[in-house]
Amino acid sequence: MAIDPGLRRLALRTLLAAFAGTSPPARALALLTDGLAGHTLFGANVVDRDQVARLTAELRSVRPDALVAIDEEGGDVTRLAHRTGSPYPGNAALGVVDDPDLTRAVYAAIGTDLADAGINLDLAPTVDVNTAEDNPVIGTRSFGADPAQVARHAAAAVRGLQSTGVAACAKHFPGHGATLVDSHLALPTVDVPAEVLRERDLPPFAAVIAAGARSVMTAHIRVPALTGTEPATFAATVLRDLLRGECGFTGAIVTDALEMRGACESAGGIGPAAVRALAAGADLLCLGARIDADLVEHVVAQIVTAVGDGRLDRRRLEDAAIRTGELAAWAARPAPPRAHTDAGLGYAAARRAVRVEGSVAELAHPLVVQLVATHTIAGGRVPWGLSPHLNGTDQLTVVPAETSPERLAGRAGGRPIVVVGRHVHRAAAARALVESLAARHAVAVVEMGWPSAWRPAGVRAFVTTYGASHANGRAAAEVLGLTR
Repeated sequence: MAIDPGLRRLALRTLLAAFAGTSPPARALALLTDGLAGHTLFGANVVDRDQVARLTAELRSVRPDALVAIDEEGGDVTRLAHRTGSPYPGNAALGVVDDPDLTRAVYAAIGTDLADAGINLDLAPTVDVNTAEDNPVIGTRSFGADPAQVARHAAAAVRGLQSTGVAACAKHFPGHGATLVDSHLALPTVDVPAEVLRERDLPPFAAVIAAGARSVMTAHIRVPALTGTEPATFAATVLRDLLRGECGFTGAIVTDALEMRGACESAGGIGPAAVRALAAGADLLCLGARIDADLVEHVVAQIVTAVGDGRLDRRRLEDAAIRTGELAAWAARPAPPRAHTDAGLGYAAARRAVRVEGSVAELAHPLVVQLVATHTIAGGRVPWGLSPHLNGTDQLTVVPAETSPERLAGRAGGRPIVVVGRHVHRAAAARALVESLAARHAVAVVEMGWPSAWRPAGVRAFVTTYGASHANGRAAAEVLGLTR
């Protein structure tokens, strides 16, 4: 059955697709010609900034107003610097420094990098209030656990980013910071009264709306008080009534990736998820990374069918296309003058964030032991740690459950040991290893994840970086006197 061309184009105007490779394939370009809103770039699309600039220029050769989106948060979530780690600290580090002018400057620098590469929509900043210490997916992506602190930095980040002509997308509405489940893997539940959300999670969104954020991203989380059994992405009570009505947001509502299990499994597939998100009030649907032209056409067919059978009002689809078009028009404006900041801005910011408990005075010429840690889907396999910055210092990388304190103490000899990890307190084997070493040896810990209250007895120093970016790693190495 042939699809009405006008309706197909409307459906395409609500979609952010993706493609494999470092240059756009013909079908990715053809979809833009047919009306696709744009494409999201991931690490696999990025070699370096010159290559990305060529890629984005090719996309715009067929559609000058195409949206080119990316997850560039700084800190632990980077795509432009996925091969080395970001030269900027992430939100947790900026939050602990608590200088909104610095936050604005860092995000303006990120925006300049993106604009120079031809990217006009940053799926950032993360403005979730991280109230769950062991949150598996937000953590150092958050400015902190205090709503007022997160709000002032969220507003500064949006202003800095958008001052460069790159549209911000504040995420994840109505707040992903209290979850203990990663929505990439399952549907998290935040079972609190609506008033708790208003007091704890919504102030940063109010701040970014007041700051002029061009878009807001939905969360694939279930909030029974507002959404019943379904995720917020599919709930008109959240998107239409709360975000549009109560919060007064008039920009584009963007979904988190619909391929994520928190959305896809709830709806029975990406196509049904797209229909339900549009019906609930979303405007721009981020399909995800594992997307090809065939899947885009499948989603389009599902949307068109839903209009035909009454599950999706055509006027709602038209409204979504209009709002997405307005976002694209804003992002396609001539770029404002951009001041290229000092290349050391991010490194200086990371140094300001480092906190040291105890003394590093007796830690000269140590053995550095990096503990293998898992990565999130949001962050991906980005290099981290101190090794790029060491001045010839001996380093080992170990799996905590597969090594022993005796082995490490023997390797160190009379030298002190610096243990580097992310969320060390979360793994029993890692905690036991550090505690055993500290009982018999001069040990310091460098924590590069979200900090906890855990402090192993006997350690000489506990260094907290509030992130694991390239900048955070250099800052820690400098504090320990280990840099080249």
